[in-house]
This record gives sequence, C-alpha cells and structure tokens, in this order.
Amino acid sequence: MLASRPSRAATKIQHLISPGGIEAWFVQDSTVPLIAMEYGFGGGASQDPANKPGVGNLVADLLDEGSGDLDSRTFHERLDRRAIELSFSSTRDHFRGSLRMLKDNKDEAFDLLRTALTSPRFEVSDVERIRAQVLSNLRRESTNPSALAGRKFLEVAFGDHPYGRHAHGTLESVPKIEIAELKNYVGRVLAKDTLKVAVVGDVDPDTLGKLLDHTFASLPAKATLTPVADVVVTKPPQRAFIPLDVPQTVVTFGGPGIRRSEPDFMPAYVVNHILGGGGLSSRLYREVREKRGLAYSIYEALVWMEHSALFIGNTGTRADRASETVDAIDKEVRRMAEEGPTQKELDEAKSYLKGSQMLALDTSSKLAQAMLQYQIDKLPIDYIEKRNAIVDAVTLDDARKVSQRLWGQGLLTVVVGRTPQAAAQQVSTPSAATPPATVSPPAAAPSAAKPSAPN
Repeated sequence: MLASRPSRAATKIQHLISPGGIEAWFVQDSTVPLIAMEYGFGGGASQDPANKPGVGNLVADLLDEGSGDLDSRTFHERLDRRAIELSFSSTRDHFRGSLRMLKDNKDEAFDLLRTALTSPRFEVSDVERIRAQVLSNLRRESTNPSALAGRKFLEVAFGDHPYGRHAHGTLESVPKIEIAELKNYVGRVLAKDTLKVAVVGDVDPDTLGKLLDHTFASLPAKATLTPVADVVVTKPPQRAFIPLDVPQTVVTFGGPGIRRSEPDFMPAYVVNHILGGGGLSSRLYREVREKRGLAYSIYEALVWMEHSALFIGNTGTRADRASETVDAIDKEVRRMAEEGPTQKELDEAKSYLKGSQMLALDTSSKLAQAMLQYQIDKLPIDYIEKRNAIVDAVTLDDARKVSQRLWGQGLLTVVVGRTPQAAAQQVSTPSAATPPATVSPPAAAPSAAKPSAPN
C-alpha cells in the first residue's frame, strides 16, 4: 500500500508554514491517495539520565500504548481499523516518529498522533508489559556477539559521554525507570522549538497546515534539554576482546569520522563507498571475502551525529581465523589511507552514487525520511537538486586527502568470540563462507536508527 512512487516533478520540495507557525518540508503528490509524514524532536537517548539509560527508548515503545481516554487496546484497534501506521523511536540525538495513512483517514490518523504526543497514559500494566519486552531483548543481546561488540565499541569510542551509553538501556537500568521519569522526558523533549517535519502525499497545503496545527500546536513552546558536549572519538589504534563461547567470532572496527557540516564530508562519503560501503564492489569485500574467504559479508559506514562522527564496520568469521581477519581489515584500511583510491574507482563510485539517488527515493516514505534527515543535517531545501553536482565535484586529490584523514591513524577494534586457545582446539567443520547469523549493524551502534537516505 505504501510503496507509491513519487513522480520526478513531485520531488520539488515546498517550505510550508502552518497558520500556527509549524514548519514542514512538503511534497504534494496525488499519484496515489496516501500520506507519509516523518518528524523528529531534538533530544533522543542523549537526554536519558546518566544513571538510567533507556528512558527515551521506553517512552518510544509506550507512546502508542493508549492516550487520552483511549486505553492501549482501544488505541490499537483504532489504528488497525483504519490501516494507520504510527511508530516512534529514540536515536542518539533525536526522538523521531513516523505516520502513514490513506488520504481518507488523515483526520483520525493525525488526531491519534496528537493524543499520543500530548496525553500518553503510561498505565502501570502497559509500562510493565513493555518493560518486560525490553528486558527480554536486552537479555538476548547479552549473548549476541554483534550486540556485545557494538556496545563495547561505543564505550571505547566515547567513554563516559552520553554517546557511550546504551541507548536501549541495560539490565540494571531499565527495571529502575519510573513512570514519573517517562512523563518528565516527554515534557522536556517533545517541544515545538526543535520539531522538524517532512510530509509527502495526497494533501493540499491548506489542509496540511491545519492538520499540523491540530497535531503539534499544543506542545510546549520550548524544550528543556540537558546540554550535550561535542566529543572526539578515542584516538586509534586500540583493541578490545570479549570472550564468548560461540562458533563465529564477530569483529567491529572503526575510528574518528567526519561531521556532516564539514567540507570534507562528501569526499569522505564517496571514498567510504569504495572502501567498505559499496557492498559486493567494495575493497574490504574483495579482500576479506573474495580473495581470502574469511567472512561471508563485511560492511563499513560513516556515522554522523550532532556532537561527533565516526566510521564503523562489522564482520563475522570462524573463530580460528579471527586474527587473520583483523589483520586483513587493518592492512586494507592502511593501504587506502596511504594510497587513496584510483581514478577508475573514484569515477565508478561517483557514477553509482549519482544514479542510485532516485532509486533510494522511490516511495513516499523513503522521500519523507530523506527530507527529514536533510533538515536534521541542516542542508538546504534544494539539496536533492544540487546533490549530484556536489558528488561530481569530488576530485582524486580530495579523495586521497580525506582517506589519509579518516584511516591514517589505524583502527579501534573490538573482537567478540572464543579465546585464541579455545579457537585452536575447536573442530573446524563449518566453511568460512557459511552465512553468519549475527553479522549485522551492531544493535547499539548509533547508525542503527539512521534512515537510509542518500547523502
């Protein structure tokens, strides 16, 4: 239902201001009778109390569990009856939400969102049910090598900064979160001054302005956010090891990145595609998977936040070949830092990144997600139109300089798996190319909630 393709003309974005002053980026598209809205408030997990990580995540899980005079069951029945999709999430820097509906159900959809944001119930029974689900997930993560590696990596990278905390909370913190703290978070974070909104769909500007006012106008005018300091990722090289008796060893690696506002960002984005972001065409994939057969898959990505930036990668390998895998990754990263990409690699990466942009915006939901991310990143409203020219402007000299800046210091590396002695004793029956069950973006990585919008 939601896989509508906006026309090329529809990607012309309007800057809409409602009668009540709510601003939104808006694409009117009547191709199909659907409306998709993405929105975000400043704050996110960085606003969790230092001793109680997971408050924002628990709020996100509870906002659709009843509001106003609707209990949880009635609220969900209203959503289901009208095929309304409503969800919330707490990322490192933002509390985000998503709303999708058929055009004919827009009034009820926006009204349900309004009550969820302004009068959540936080009934004891609902809080305890959702808390139990969160704790169940955390217990599962406690034996998941990818989750453990991701959490440890952030601790190494950021120390006691809010970015180093566990966004979903811990087995120790989540049981102690009180309902009063959930209500306090909502009152401090969900406010109009940090609100960003993106809407794509079959609705006219006047109607949308009234819907936005109805939904957001009664929120507090200003958020009361705890200041978050800028932080630089811990300087590489460093390595950490977590022993875990699992057949497959997980390796998470990374280091300091480049902020989205810096001039070097687009050269970094292009050259990162060459090293590890390009899937089957990346250097890391060729060196680690194709040439050496050490892993089934490997990825690496840039991650940028309000107060820092990093690159992070992940792979999984047979326990007895973990050391060889780490060495192969380190060698390829150092080679990229010293030599940079070739002109052919640069040209192919630029061609791919330009051609893939419209494919990445082929649904109303994806376009709305991208528009919201562009606002969060403080990009101009015509960025979609300018983006390919910015990619084209990246030179080989730019790419080589930024490669040295990104990867010249080496890597922060976290390895989770059997000890070398245990690995040496294991029976090596599985093939190295067996698809891993846990090689995926680390559950605690800051990129986990970031939309896959083109940059």
